Amino acid sequence: MAVSVIERVRTQRPLIHHITNSVVMNFTANGLLAFGGSPIMANATQEVADVTRLSQGLLLNIGTLHEEQVKAMILAGKAANQIGIPIVFDPVGAPATRYRSDACQRILQEVTPTVIKGNAGELAHLIGLNVETQGVDSTGAADSEAIVRLVAEKYQTGAVCTGEQDVGCIDGDVFVNETGHPLLAQITGSGCLLGSLLTASLAVEGSPKEKVLATLSHYGRAAEQAAGQPDVKGPGTFIPRFVDALARGEEA
Repeated sequence: MAVSVIERVRTQRPLIHHITNSVVMNFTANGLLAFGGSPIMANATQEVADVTRLSQGLLLNIGTLHEEQVKAMILAGKAANQIGIPIVFDPVGAPATRYRSDACQRILQEVTPTVIKGNAGELAHLIGLNVETQGVDSTGAADSEAIVRLVAEKYQTGAVCTGEQDVGCIDGDVFVNETGHPLLAQITGSGCLLGSLLTASLAVEGSPKEKVLATLSHYGRAAEQAAGQPDVKGPGTFIPRFVDALARGEEA
């Protein structure tokens, strides 16, 4: 299953428009290229709608949020909805400040995402629940299956909750991905890159559940493969091996 989805991405090389945070742009672009998609990153309100109309998918990530970016996300999101391309919304650090929380609601009132992806604390915050967080990371215990169901129901979208196990809900169907490695939690932007890859997979044909689960599985296996390389001693040596592993097929 995973191979067929990833092969579709690599054959079609969908152009994914990212309005994302400045910390992760380079890592995200390189990771998406390795996976098989094609990145473009434009933030100016004067062009985001036009760039979106040239693209096959849109990622909205609020990691380094500012007011012009909120406006740009709404403009791009409306354009994506109009032409019917997938949108992945990543509410990075949504519980951390009132501004982030309000910005999420402004965006979600104007834009209909295909999938909302975040950790348990971020997703719980969108539905009025409280899960302990530290900065942009979720640190408390949570019922991820209940959270993704509630997010999907409230916003009429798919939902993916990342963590030691990834839990998704697409069209009311809840599923779990168990691949992955703890080193992913020790590098900046691992979740942000996952949002990019999910957008690329959603841009090709196939059932949404198949595409999301295939991407989660491949991402986690790539982390496992990278961590198992003999020259990987920690987060710094893990990153290049992880990007390499993203470019491999399932058989690697």
